[in-house]
Amino acid sequence: QVQLRESGGGLVQAGASLRLSCAAPGRIFNRGAMGWFRQAPGKEREIVAAIDRSGGNTYYADSVKFRFTISRSNAENTVYLQMNSLESEDTAVYYCAADVNAIYYTVQTAANKYDYWGQGTQVTVSS
Repeated sequence: QVQLRESGGGLVQAGASLRLSCAAPGRIFNRGAMGWFRQAPGKEREIVAAIDRSGGNTYYADSVKFRFTISRSNAENTVYLQMNSLESEDTAVYYCAADVNAIYYTVQTAANKYDYWGQGTQVTVSS
């Protein structure tokens, strides 16, 4: 049963922007440190960004720092990933995930600590 639902992916040209959304049930979102991961063809899944339960602490992979922004709306039970200045190397399936065992200010970067995953949304950037 899918608990997390991503949306917002698509096909864009290099330099464009996209905003991904991930909606979760309140019982998961309210307890969850959230993260965005991606997996490109032939590559392992990698973390892109993560945010703690408060929304005040974040992590970014070096490859997306200063281009991507993760945020969360606790009122809407949704986590977002704003992606600017997209590059062809950003092409991948993007997944959101929730770690419901994280303490309040934990920014979780380890994939194996996440308890719930979405099915993913495809982002394709053409050069």
